[in-house]
Amino acid sequence: MNLYSSLQIGDYHTNHCEDHLLIKKINSNKLVCAVMDGCSTAMDSHFASTLVAKLLRKIITEIGYKELYETNNALNLDEQLKEILRSLFHEIIFLKKHLMLDEKELLTTLIILLYDAAENKGIILSIGDGVVCINGIITEFDRDNKPDYLAYHLNENFNNWYESQNQKMFFDCINDISIATDGILTFSKIKKIDSDNIINPVEYLMIDQTGNNTDEMLNQKIKKLEHHYGMKPTDDLAIIRLIKK
Repeated sequence: MNLYSSLQIGDYHTNHCEDHLLIKKINSNKLVCAVMDGCSTAMDSHFASTLVAKLLRKIITEIGYKELYETNNALNLDEQLKEILRSLFHEIIFLKKHLMLDEKELLTTLIILLYDAAENKGIILSIGDGVVCINGIITEFDRDNKPDYLAYHLNENFNNWYESQNQKMFFDCINDISIATDGILTFSKIKKIDSDNIINPVEYLMIDQTGNNTDEMLNQKIKKLEHHYGMKPTDDLAIIRLIKK
């Protein structure tokens, strides 16, 4: 798989990018990708999304070390994703108490992808808003800009919460897959340009494969949207794309 990613501050934001992203291997075959979008109306939204990314990195690293010494680990992808999120719950609960954090300091969406290259299959879970594209099929998760943040459920029974998640997608035979925060839906004309050409930014970033010979494909596409089409995202954007070689 060729990996591409981009993190952009929205044109309407000035101080911080409230989105974040993570790409981390569990082992040579399994990969975790995640995009997070901090709640703009909460407190220190950039902190929440960054914290979740750092905690996921820690959890995935620990899982990788554990698998080196436990050869009988037979969890399927759904079970493994569940254990990753269980650990994330525990870590956030611990830090919330340890740092005396308010719930409003922990509000962030999360789209997490677990991919097994050996089996060419995987699973995606969206907690809150965002956009997923699997082999050219785009799916928007939209809760009318009122995401059901993970932090709202820290005091609930984890197993019950996980089983209730309905924004879950299983996939196989993957050639091209993307996950993005809902900032990808906010591209608007903010610059005057000579050309009257029209483009769909979501399809351009998540389906079109022009420039896939460079790791900077997504960044280059975002620059082209700005300079050739006069379009920029007004909200922050985090996007990760995997294209099979």
